[in-house]
Amino acid sequence: MSALPNCPKCKSEYTYEDGSLLVCPECGHEWSLELETENSGDKKIIKDANGNVLNDGDSITVIKDLKVKGSSSVIKIGTKVKNIRLIDGDHDIDCKIDGFGAMQLKSEFVKKV
Repeated sequence: MSALPNCPKCKSEYTYEDGSLLVCPECGHEWSLELETENSGDKKIIKDANGNVLNDGDSITVIKDLKVKGSSSVIKIGTKVKNIRLIDGDHDIDCKIDGFGAMQLKSEFVKKV
């Protein structure tokens, strides 16, 4: 029997294969074995609100009005942002927004264009 990797979400050792996916019976998390081998280099995979994988240099659209901390202005829904850079931390997208300047966004409030 081949040694399957532990669940990346809950670290359970009781994972099993279901077709091309790996499944954790304890938390229900499913992931691809290809993503597991790509992710083995401790590179965090960042996804948008729709589940699309984001990469450096992608263009995104804001899907919710976002208040700018320390200002009375708001980044409106539908604002397009080009050439993003992925970073570690709570806000995982670093970008420049026209009219606002340098900004950090959370990936859960954007979608890939």
